Amino acid sequence: MRVATVESTTLATVDYDENLKRLQLEFCSRAVYLYFGVPAAVYEGLLDAPSKGRYFNGTIRGRYPYRQILGSNPVLQGAEVSARCDR
Repeated sequence: MRVATVESTTLATVDYDENLKRLQLEFCSRAVYLYFGVPAAVYEGLLDAPSKGRYFNGTIRGRYPYRQILGSNPVLQGAEVSARCDR
């Protein structure tokens, strides 16, 4: 997977597996979701978008099957995620 830390008030990290076309999003709430069947162009568009949250809502949310793999966990990467997301 290709992991990227992003500048966003919505997302903390973005991971993508091109072979599986699987996108993993870690939100600032610390919830982590997998999205399936996502083309590489959508992943690249997310990384290039000036507003990651707006791109997610308009291009990814509700358009691909998904599964939550971690809930909102205040202990998970605590200060590190907060530092990236508190902007």
